[in-house]
Amino acid sequence: MGMAAADLQFHVLAVDDSLIDRKLIERLFRISSCQVTTVDSGSKALEFLGLQEHDDQNHLNQPCVSPSNQQEVEVNLIITDYCMPGMTGYDLLKKIKESSSLRNIPVVIMSSENVPSRITRCLEEGAEEFFLKPVRLSDVNKLKPHMMKTKCKNNKQQQQPEIIVTQEKQESIDIAHVVPPEGSESDNTLQQQQEQQSQTNSNNNNKRKSIEENLSPDRTRPRFSSLTAV
Repeated sequence: MGMAAADLQFHVLAVDDSLIDRKLIERLFRISSCQVTTVDSGSKALEFLGLQEHDDQNHLNQPCVSPSNQQEVEVNLIITDYCMPGMTGYDLLKKIKESSSLRNIPVVIMSSENVPSRITRCLEEGAEEFFLKPVRLSDVNKLKPHMMKTKCKNNKQQQQPEIIVTQEKQESIDIAHVVPPEGSESDNTLQQQQEQQSQTNSNNNNKRKSIEENLSPDRTRPRFSSLTAV
């Protein structure tokens, strides 16, 4: 039961420069039985995801990350504020979608400003949702299908090698059914050839006998008994 519950638990990375908003997001997702990691900037989010740029290595500070150690963990959703100093939520979204290893992680943008052009811009870049602050529990519940997709994809990738092995075994089984065992086909072919050869020899003997009968001395020798000498 413990292992199954751990496999079904979603991990959310929340990015916001506001401590109050981070606490609110963490609380909402924990109510939904999700594991939550919070960071206060886009650069620290990239660092946690393993995409930290080299230019930022000179001023690395201890990120406000929960858990504190930055280990390789599965992230099922990234929710980020749009307006942040340095790297905006839109910039973070672009970098995630440009990464071949992270582009499948759903990204949600949230903002306190309702700007239609901004919303359209983020959705076109690949954001799953755009929420207006304050985020509510009903908004969080809408994200579960997006997080479930990442779980399904990861399970398929883990099961892929087993499927390949199963296909190879099936091919070998099919070949075993199609190809007969060694010796059986050759023995049958040899027996058929011997039968055909014996039948051919028998036919040839019959033909030879009929020819010999037609060419017997009684039928080929000229008869002179009815002729008288002059």
